[in-house]
Amino acid sequence: MNSAQSAFSLEGKTILVTGASSGLGQQIAWSCAQRGARLVITGRDAGRLQETFERLEGTGHKQVQAELTDAADREALVKASGTVNGVVHSTGKQMLSPIRQLTEQLMTEMYNVNFLAPVMLTQQLLRANAVAQQGSIVFLLSISAHIGTPGVGPYSAMKSALLGIIRCLAREQAKRRIRVNGISPSVVPTPLWGGIGEHLEPQRARHPLDLGTPEDVANGAVYLLSDASRWVTGTSLVMDGGVVL
Repeated sequence: MNSAQSAFSLEGKTILVTGASSGLGQQIAWSCAQRGARLVITGRDAGRLQETFERLEGTGHKQVQAELTDAADREALVKASGTVNGVVHSTGKQMLSPIRQLTEQLMTEMYNVNFLAPVMLTQQLLRANAVAQQGSIVFLLSISAHIGTPGVGPYSAMKSALLGIIRCLAREQAKRRIRVNGISPSVVPTPLWGGIGEHLEPQRARHPLDLGTPEDVANGAVYLLSDASRWVTGTSLVMDGGVVL
């Protein structure tokens, strides 16, 4: 392996991936393992998590079933993970609601799942000194953190709030050379979007480079986790197929 290739390798790194039981988190876990990482994967559904686990290349991986909105489950995950070189926060939930029809219950759920859980898991990892020096923390955001889209206000608000956390955390952790970034994908056919189907055709027409794939997003995560991104922190990688244009 030459120096250019080794910069993008995850050999010798331990990566924690949340939301690994399906969708983007699942693909990110598989792609990290293909590049030599040891994985710690977590999700709520034990059966789906096992399916992800069985397809991980390499050895030494670990799976931990957890509900990340629960503080005790987060603490147990931190203890089970040990020291990690990278974290990818893939857990998320989208619920559509125009603002005038918004309920406090829906807004609270969006806050707990999409903002509080990843932020407090990060806090618990850092408090335990569980993120190694020169490590990388990656939050999965959304293009909706950057543009306005009718009906996704609560989801957009939580992803936008993570941008603020990313910037502050990047400054705080720079002394340990820990990088903190996000990935902001546009539409990627996953279970969150109902998979591939005719309902995505209007979305496809909006994207000059067509819709993305889970592999596209996973490649972005690998870059941000690898030493190739050693000079990148406090930002979010927009992966939108040109839709903002």
